[in-house]
Amino acid sequence: MKSPLTSFIPALGLLLALGSCARPEEVQPPPKLLTKQQMVSLLIRFHLLEARLESGRFSPDSSRAQFLSMQRDILWHYGIAEEDSSFQRSYYYYASHKKDLDDIYAAVIDSLDAQQKRMGGQPTVKHP
Repeated sequence: MKSPLTSFIPALGLLLALGSCARPEEVQPPPKLLTKQQMVSLLIRFHLLEARLESGRFSPDSSRAQFLSMQRDILWHYGIAEEDSSFQRSYYYYASHKKDLDDIYAAVIDSLDAQQKRMGGQPTVKHP
């Protein structure tokens, strides 16, 4: 018969391992953290690019290839090397801090709505 202690030790190890995992509020900022304003600017450009490509007559594969190529150009324009992945790491950091990501996307939505109004359209996204 198995000792109750034999079952307890692996379970305790699992609990300790899970408890030591970083919680979202404990995620450390990456070395080249982009500011919230830089993230807002980049996300606006990416969303406009995506909308432009989706409204075109490209195949999904062509659209994706175009998006990735133009995304690299946008990152280069902002002085962000694709190889250092500071955009991805910054996005992950802000995504792990819900309030920060909410603030960033509120600014993105406000900006896109303002651009749409200037072009004579109605805002399509409502946010609190």
